Amino acid sequence: MKPPPPPRPFKRLVPAPLLSLALLGLWLLLNRSLSAGHVVLGTVFALAIPLLTAGLRPLPVRVRNPGAVLRLAFTVVADTTRSNLAVARLLLAPGRRRHPAAFVHVPLDVRDPNALAVLAMIVCITPGTAWAELSLDRSMLLLHVLEVDDAAAIAASVKQRYERPLMEIFE
Repeated sequence: MKPPPPPRPFKRLVPAPLLSLALLGLWLLLNRSLSAGHVVLGTVFALAIPLLTAGLRPLPVRVRNPGAVLRLAFTVVADTTRSNLAVARLLLAPGRRRHPAAFVHVPLDVRDPNALAVLAMIVCITPGTAWAELSLDRSMLLLHVLEVDDAAAIAASVKQRYERPLMEIFE
């Protein structure tokens, strides 16, 4: 097996061009200045930060099903909206809580690190749920849920609504 070719000089200097552009733009926006000093300092940061954090980035992403990305995005928006309303109900009328909070074990089939990272973001932005722990072999997710009636139904919902589309996208 032949080793991969060495990266080109530009790719070595700028491993994540979009991230570098975003960092430079953010620097300039936060400082509200286009002075030469801010442009130079922002460029230094925009080039240095991706180089210093290269080891933290997961594997390169290859989206296998772009349609699944849109379906998943709509699902997340709908679920987040519904969950926001449910959490608001609990906060405004705590006596109307129907079920206690609990931890739910969700068996996982997805193994791609990018898919797991997206799943973590989805769970954490949905009010009423929080990513608690991932088993060392990445086969089980421990999820904290604000109101649990049927833990098995919640686990099945996470697998159906999020894990399956993520597997379509990443695996």
